[in-house]
Amino acid sequence: MQKKITVVGAGNVGATLAQRLAEMELGDVVLVDIPQLDGMPQGKALDMAESGPIMGYDSKVIGATSYDPTAGSDVVVITAGIPRKPGMSRDDLLKTNAGIVKAVTEQVARLSPDAVLIIVSNPLDAMCLVAMQTSKFPRNRVLGMAGVLDSSRMRSFIAEALGVSAECVHATVLGGHGDTMVPLPRFSTVSGIPITELMTPERIAQINQRTRDGGAEVVKLLKTGSAFYAPSAATAEMVESILKDKKKVLPCAVYLQGEYGINGLFVGVPVKLGAKGMEEIVQVKLTHEEDAALQKSAAAVKELCCSLK
Repeated sequence: MQKKITVVGAGNVGATLAQRLAEMELGDVVLVDIPQLDGMPQGKALDMAESGPIMGYDSKVIGATSYDPTAGSDVVVITAGIPRKPGMSRDDLLKTNAGIVKAVTEQVARLSPDAVLIIVSNPLDAMCLVAMQTSKFPRNRVLGMAGVLDSSRMRSFIAEALGVSAECVHATVLGGHGDTMVPLPRFSTVSGIPITELMTPERIAQINQRTRDGGAEVVKLLKTGSAFYAPSAATAEMVESILKDKKKVLPCAVYLQGEYGINGLFVGVPVKLGAKGMEEIVQVKLTHEEDAALQKSAAAVKELCCSLK
């Protein structure tokens, strides 16, 4: 039976993701948005379907402003919410997007009770908690897309700095999806060689900071929106690992219950992604400085969640 993937939110992130998923032929795609935008998700879905013969994919793409067509989805990606504007932090989005994510999750959990949820809406870590509390899904089926994106940005910056192919660069970024995220140069490599052996500490520090500011840098340049190409690519990689049961180890926001000394919060850590969603949390040994930075990031996430309550 063909897999079904629902993408909630037909804006830049959601629509680009729907196109990527269709082209990867991971399953049939349902693109959903609010009734006030009736016609928009349907039009985008029709446009994607009409590109299928050229791009060589047979995945069905359906647009809707009702949740009925989403019933029985294997994976549901929630991108809905207001976007960041220049000068706006992810935290500024908190209360508005919490209401949106709660309403969306109620619908998708009712119609797709066995789905894996992937949250993309910001502020990411807090929205994951809203989705898990609302859906009452087990923690292995509620994930946040953050670390894959942040790590991809870091990989891009490393490749640019060293003049090497981005394909041979791997990077690891842990922590909350915000200013306190924790890039780990020690676990970031070029064809297996740690970047600590290829760059000066000063250059690494610059790349770490640019990684933390990656989203804000794009927002500042665009002026009227936020990133969508890289976030959609990162989400597509997660969906692929789940639906193909690839068991990829990717940095994702997951609900921690004592791992890394953190309890009751969604924080980005390395995770094995397979058919059941989060199948294992991979714990790496951190230095004192790295652990302190991760705990600081978790504290920032906790403060955000407390303000939400």
